[in-house]
Amino acid sequence: MTLLVTGGAGFIGSAVVAAALERGDDVRVLDSLRADVHGAAPAIDPRVQFVHGDVRDAAAVERALEGVTAVCHQAAKVGLGVDFSDAPDYVSSNDHGTAVLLAAMAAAGIDRLVIASSMVVYGEGSYEGGVRPAPRRVHDLEAGRFDPLDGRGEPLTPTLISEDDPLDPRNVYAATKLAQEHLASAWARSTGGRVAALRYHNVYGPGMPQNTPYAGVASLFRSAIARGESPRVFEDGRQRRDFVHVRDVASANLAALDWAAQAAPASNRAFNVGSGTVHTIGDLALALSTPGLSPVITGEYRLGDVRHITASSERLRTELGWQPTVGFEEGMREFATAPLRAAVQ
Repeated sequence: MTLLVTGGAGFIGSAVVAAALERGDDVRVLDSLRADVHGAAPAIDPRVQFVHGDVRDAAAVERALEGVTAVCHQAAKVGLGVDFSDAPDYVSSNDHGTAVLLAAMAAAGIDRLVIASSMVVYGEGSYEGGVRPAPRRVHDLEAGRFDPLDGRGEPLTPTLISEDDPLDPRNVYAATKLAQEHLASAWARSTGGRVAALRYHNVYGPGMPQNTPYAGVASLFRSAIARGESPRVFEDGRQRRDFVHVRDVASANLAALDWAAQAAPASNRAFNVGSGTVHTIGDLALALSTPGLSPVITGEYRLGDVRHITASSERLRTELGWQPTVGFEEGMREFATAPLRAAVQ
């Protein structure tokens, strides 16, 4: 198989590349090496065919697709962003870029796609009784009332979210990730292609970016510690998340590619990618802390954040035979001292 990994020089993309090379695939990478993502030009494995270009550039995409069997689409602008002024870049990078890629794949007759989606498409997580809480209100957050409440004013009990739960994107990034899924679904119906949408939960591991507001919370904590600062934990630190190691995410991508090779034409399937184990943001901060740099619980909040979201990855396990291999304690011990990418200035 000849695999194209868009965004293959990035954090998750480079892990997918390494895993694909390890199992003997021919790999090509399309990456723009954006300065707000890469603090310095990353090292590219010499076995990789590298195409320097933007996924929004039709000519670059067409070059990258020549002779390709399947595509892992990892290229995207990620994170919650700085403020709403980021919206045009999110929509252009994520949605327009995906449309350009899909059009080129249709023209080239390439019918296997794995697309990087995210837990953010669900909005708030799942709660007992099937309750879907409304977006949190500013005056509640300012008063330190962070948990969604039931009709009696009591905190709802969170549960694991499944792929069949309602989708409710609550920030710009989330809206663009769901739009990517819809575009891929339309491509599959139109061309007979096969698409797996992987809804990543909180991915962490060696090679994360640092000193950028677009990185995940694990990177933000590690970046602070590297600067000699205590990690600052928003809200009360009790936000529930599923932290999944980047090597497990890479293996999920390979499993999804194998699924797409066998799936019926016009197949479109979403899969949560998580460890299946619940931890809190506070747990993460404590696991990464060093002597003298204990976490600081700030009570601050970001309106676009959700309170609790944790994954059921049962579909991925049962249908694709995937299993996570890196536990939280092991992964955090490694990540606490693992190299990060060059700092974004």
